[in-house]
Amino acid sequence: MEIIPAIDLINGQCVRLTEGDFAQQTTYDSDPLAVAQRFEQHGVKRLHLVDLDGARAKRPVNLPVLERIARHTGLVVDYGGGLQSDEALRQAFEAGAAQITAGSIAVREPETVNSWLHTFGADKILVGADFRDNHIAINAWAEQSERTLQEFLENYLAVGATTFICTDVSKDGKLQGPALETYRELRQTLPAARLIASGGVTTMADVEALAEIGMHGAIIGKAIYEGTITLQQLKAWL
Repeated sequence: MEIIPAIDLINGQCVRLTEGDFAQQTTYDSDPLAVAQRFEQHGVKRLHLVDLDGARAKRPVNLPVLERIARHTGLVVDYGGGLQSDEALRQAFEAGAAQITAGSIAVREPETVNSWLHTFGADKILVGADFRDNHIAINAWAEQSERTLQEFLENYLAVGATTFICTDVSKDGKLQGPALETYRELRQTLPAARLIASGGVTTMADVEALAEIGMHGAIIGKAIYEGTITLQQLKAWL
């Protein structure tokens, strides 16, 4: 299972939100590049980089940060936040993203994301599946849609998507453990999907449980910054 630390960006700084709420923000470091380099020094290979300013502006805002990290580390970076157009994707790839995460647009405009999958390739496009109570969450996580998580993933698998970042928004940033039962069910019903767990990963026991289920990856954010999981502990997984 791939271990994928997360860096969330606001005003070029490394922050974490709770349940995606901008009013519940903690700033951890003013230099995201230093954080990324620290990850790399411990053997991390991949990075999940989220442009929260971009998500609000509906266009990439922190591309210079992406560029610095891509230039000064060897990390494989997936970048998301505000990617709404072919042009925005090209900008992200030119700035050094190896992959992009299609977030809310994957719910709102599936035909756009389908075209990206065919234009750029499924290995370049990660589909973000934000969920609460097994239903897809929309509008900055404030609402639940009628669509189930399972149905959403099935539809994208059918058009060629392979890899999904499944974020339990009710747990994100709360350090209360991941949605193990949901992930276990998805692994059984959709064995072809490469599933990356996100939200709530708090302890090494969580990491081990996700690996046991057969998850493709685990995104770890707040747990690293708060020290409930250390980079030293993760070394065996890297």
